[in-house]
Amino acid sequence: MEEKGCKREEVISFLSGYRAEDLHHDHILSSMCTIPHEIAVSVHQMFSGTNLGDPGLFPGTTKIEDLLVHSLGELMHHPGAGGYATSGGTESNLQAIRIAKKLKPESKKPNIVVPASAHFSFDKTCDILGLEMRIAPYGENYRVNCEKMAEMVDKNTISIVGIAGTTEYGMIDDVRRIGKIALENDIFCHVDAAFGGMVIPFLPDPAPFDFEVPGVSSISLDPHKMGLSTIPCGCLLLRKPEQFGTLNVDTPYLTVKKECTLAGTRPGADVAGAYAVIKLLGREGFRDIVAGCMENTRRLVEGMEAFGYKRAVNPIMNVATFSDGRIPEGWMVSHTRAGHLRFVLMPHVTRDVVENFLSDMAAIQ
Repeated sequence: MEEKGCKREEVISFLSGYRAEDLHHDHILSSMCTIPHEIAVSVHQMFSGTNLGDPGLFPGTTKIEDLLVHSLGELMHHPGAGGYATSGGTESNLQAIRIAKKLKPESKKPNIVVPASAHFSFDKTCDILGLEMRIAPYGENYRVNCEKMAEMVDKNTISIVGIAGTTEYGMIDDVRRIGKIALENDIFCHVDAAFGGMVIPFLPDPAPFDFEVPGVSSISLDPHKMGLSTIPCGCLLLRKPEQFGTLNVDTPYLTVKKECTLAGTRPGADVAGAYAVIKLLGREGFRDIVAGCMENTRRLVEGMEAFGYKRAVNPIMNVATFSDGRIPEGWMVSHTRAGHLRFVLMPHVTRDVVENFLSDMAAIQ
C-alpha cells in the first residue's frame, strides 16, 4: 500500500485498463454466468452496504432474503421451504451435505453417492467433511445410471445426489427414481440445480426435479446464472426448514444469537438484486428469456451440424455439445471431460452473437 492515495480519476483509469483485458461477453460461449439485468445492477448499488450476517441491523434486507426464498420455494413447488442466500452452488452443496451428515451421526464411515456428472464442488465437500464419495456411472445420454447408484448405497450412506442441469451437458437426472432410492433407504436426497433451477421450470414440458418429487430433501439453485442476478447469489432450499438447526452455532455478539450459515458476513446487495429481477420479470418474463436461449441453441446446433460437427446429445436446455474440432480464434468455448466441445447459450449469447460465431466458423472450414 502506498503512503499517499491517488485522485479518483487516476484510480478509475488504472482499473479500467485491467478491465479492458477481460474477454467481452459477446465472445464468451462457455460460461453459465451472464450479464446481470440492469435492475439487478441498480438495486445492488442501493444495497451495497448491507450485511445479512447481522440481520438485526438490516431488517429490511433480511425481509427481502425471505421474499427471495419464498419465491424460489414456490418455483420449486414448496412455498413453505426454508432457505437462505448462499455465495453459489458450491456453498449450497456443501451446506446440504453438512446437514445430511448431521442427520446421520451413527454413520461411522459416512459416504455420499453422486453421479459421474457431479460438479467438482462435491470433491471439495467430501474433502472438507471427511466423506467417501462414490461415483455412479453414466447411463443413457450422460444421465446417471440409477440402478448402479442404488447398488452403491449402504448403511453408511448419508446422502444421494441428483443433478438437474449438468454442468457439462445440461442433462437432467431421473430425480423421481433417485428420490425413490432415498426414501427406500431413509437417506437425505440433494438435487444440485444450480444451473437448471432457473431454466427447467420455464421449459414447455419440464422434467420433474424439485420438491414435487417425493424424497427430495434439498435443492441448490443459482440466481446469478439464469436468474440474471449480480454475482455472487445462490440459494439453498430445504423441504424441512427445521433441519437448518443442525448447523447452528452460537453468535453471542451479533443481533441474533445463533446462525446456520457458512459465511459470517453475507452481502445483501446481490440478494436484493436477485429478488428485483424476479419481481420485475415474473414467470412470464423468464419463460420468454428461456425460450430465446433455446431458440439460439437450436440455431447453433443447426449451424454446427452444417459444418459436420456431430452433437454429443440432444440439448434439453441451453447447453449444446459437439464432437471436437477447430474453433475460430477469439471465441471462448470449453470442453467436457470426454472431450466434446461445450457451448452455453446464456442470455448474452444473442442471435447476432450466434450468427457472428457461425460466420467465423465458415471462414475456417
